[in-house]
Amino acid sequence: METTLTKYININGQLMDLSHPQVMGILNVTPDSFYAQSRQQTEEGILSRVHQILEEGGNIIDIGAYSSRSNADHISTEEETKRLRHALSLIIREYPQAVLSVDTFRADIARMCVEEYGVAIINDISAGNMDAQMFSTIARLGVPYILMHMQGTPQNMQQHPHYEHIVQEVLYYFSEKVQQLRDLGAKDLILDPGFGFGKTLEHNYELLNQLEEFQIFNLPLLVGVSRKSMIYKLLGGGPEDALNGTTAIHAISLQKGANILRVHDVKAATEVVRIMAAMQKNINPSCQPSKNQE
Repeated sequence: METTLTKYININGQLMDLSHPQVMGILNVTPDSFYAQSRQQTEEGILSRVHQILEEGGNIIDIGAYSSRSNADHISTEEETKRLRHALSLIIREYPQAVLSVDTFRADIARMCVEEYGVAIINDISAGNMDAQMFSTIARLGVPYILMHMQGTPQNMQQHPHYEHIVQEVLYYFSEKVQQLRDLGAKDLILDPGFGFGKTLEHNYELLNQLEEFQIFNLPLLVGVSRKSMIYKLLGGGPEDALNGTTAIHAISLQKGANILRVHDVKAATEVVRIMAAMQKNINPSCQPSKNQE
């Protein structure tokens, strides 16, 4: 686990140290996200999920109102806005100190979420490719920005993914995007290699195998593999069977320098972070030796 370089992001005026990996809990306010248990649309469901994320040790809540699973329906800006306003108004009322991220590729929605609801982070699966105004909007807003690699769109990304050299191509993609953002004055950039987005099973594991290559940017790295098909297509079953595989990949990702884990299962992920940190002697395990061990 990479700990030699301290990496901070500015969260509403407070610095969050990502040299100690953080866990981002997923809250989908959609009816069709790929993992059914992540979907919450009622007031009770949304607040219960936020409570669970915080109670289990999650430090960031990532709220998505547009399903980005393969072949998902494309919804209007109005529908995405409606879903987000409903969820954000509930969350900031009950959990005003929570660190909120919004998963959107639309610049107008990003601006609304930051300016009206105090959202701290924007998470863009398209890295500006699906809205030409996103980069300039992020630069004006001055919030941390997660830019993810995706080949195509959610509607077609898995039809014919093709690369000559996937790791080199994704690195080059980020080099161009990061320079464009820096030229506009954007700060606090976070890279997401985009596991499962326009990639075959083999592509995903090649990326994972060389994940440490992304340290070349000296930027925080987010890994989002939770219960994805790269796990259950290899091991069998479906998303509901993929927790053990997810945990294994989380451990590998932390060893290779991941700073943020975006997850459905917060407790399991925080335990991986604690174990890896104890192994690296970054923290002392909280448990005390029993009397018969003293």
